[in-house]
Amino acid sequence: MSIYEFEKKKPRIGNGSFIFPSADVIGDVTIGENCYIGPGARIRGDYGLIRIGNDTAVEENVVIHARPNEKTIIGNSVTIGHAAIIHNATIHDWAIIGMGAIVSDYAEIGEWAVVAEGAVVKNKEKIPDKAIAVGVPVKVVAEITLEYKKQWTEYKKIYSDLARTRLPNSLKELPLPEL
Repeated sequence: MSIYEFEKKKPRIGNGSFIFPSADVIGDVTIGENCYIGPGARIRGDYGLIRIGNDTAVEENVVIHARPNEKTIIGNSVTIGHAAIIHNATIHDWAIIGMGAIVSDYAEIGEWAVVAEGAVVKNKEKIPDKAIAVGVPVKVVAEITLEYKKQWTEYKKIYSDLARTRLPNSLKELPLPEL
């Protein structure tokens, strides 16, 4: 893993969190406990600050950044899908950001809200608690169900367990295989 100090700002990583060796964490970044940071993720607290709560999954190739002297805040038990971009936004607890989605400057994603795959949340847009938002630009189309909430609670536990116990004990780098 690549953890970088930037202008005397050092990342802080909570107990039980796992960061893949190919991920970068730079500057004023705090990652809570039992978080999963996937391969290729880039978390850049070089100009602004980034706070990530406990039990959050930042999947492969996610980019998280903040504007100079501003912040990106990501709550507890959030899932950020593969290749999503989060820039200078606030994402509340239990939210789900789909693969390839973009959450832009000053946007706010409510608790248990869902931003669908490939959706674009524009500057200053607010997605209410428990809303399902889709499209480019994003539009709220429904509210999550109790069944959906139960299902995603289980999915979120998988990543937390993966970070806390399975990856640190099971991941082994291998030499390139011969052809």
